[in-house]
Amino acid sequence: MKIEIRLFAALRDVFQTNILELELAEDATVQELVKELRQHTPAFNDEGALHVAINKRYATWDTVLHEGDEVAIFPPVAGGQPRRRFWVTPDPLSADTLAALLTAPDRGAIVIFSGIVRGTTGDLETDHLEYEAYDEMATAMLAQIGAEVQEKWPQILDVAIVHRIGRMEVGESSVMIAVAATHRQGMFDACSYAIDRLKRIVPVWKKEVGPDGSFWVEGPRGDGSPAAL
Repeated sequence: MKIEIRLFAALRDVFQTNILELELAEDATVQELVKELRQHTPAFNDEGALHVAINKRYATWDTVLHEGDEVAIFPPVAGGQPRRRFWVTPDPLSADTLAALLTAPDRGAIVIFSGIVRGTTGDLETDHLEYEAYDEMATAMLAQIGAEVQEKWPQILDVAIVHRIGRMEVGESSVMIAVAATHRQGMFDACSYAIDRLKRIVPVWKKEVGPDGSFWVEGPRGDGSPAAL
C-alpha cells in the first residue's frame, strides 16, 4: 500500500521536502514505517524524539496503518523552553509529568522509581524531612548519572531525574527517576543503579525532624563515592 507522509520543522529539513510517499506492506505498523525511513535516510537516524500522528491523532509504535491514512511525522512541539531532563525543585513531584516527558512513539516501556518519605525507620520516628541542595552542581550530577545509565544500558532511549528540596511530609516523594525504552529489559536495574549513584555523588542533604529533635543524615561512603578531604 502507498502511504503519504507529511513532514514538519527539522524533519522537513532532513528530507528536504514536506511530503513523502512510501510503499509499505499491508497492515504495516508505525514502527515499520519509521524503520523503513531510517534505512533509506541516514540523517534521519540522528534525529531525537519524534511523534507520529495518523488522521490528526497521536499514534503509538504498534498502531497499524491503512491506505489513505493521513500520516504526519514531527519533532516535539515548541513549548517556549527546552524540555528539562535533570533538575531540582521545591515543588511537589508528579509521576505523570515525568512519564509524559519521556513518552514517544518508539518507547514501549517507562519505569519510574519514586523515593517516598517514611514515617518510621526502625525505632526512629520522622515528622518531616528537609532537603537542601547545591542546585547547579546537583543538576550536573543528575545529568551525569543519566549518561552513565545510557552507557551501561544502551537500550534505554531516555532518562529523567528530579529531586525535590525544602520541607517534605511523610508520604510525599522526594526523588523520581524515569527511564524509557522500547522494551522493559534492564530498566528496573537501571533505576536501582541511578538511585544508588544519586545517594553517593549528588550534593543533596537531608535533615530528619522528629519528636526527639533533628539531625542531618550523611550518605554512604564507599566505592564510587567522592573522596573526602
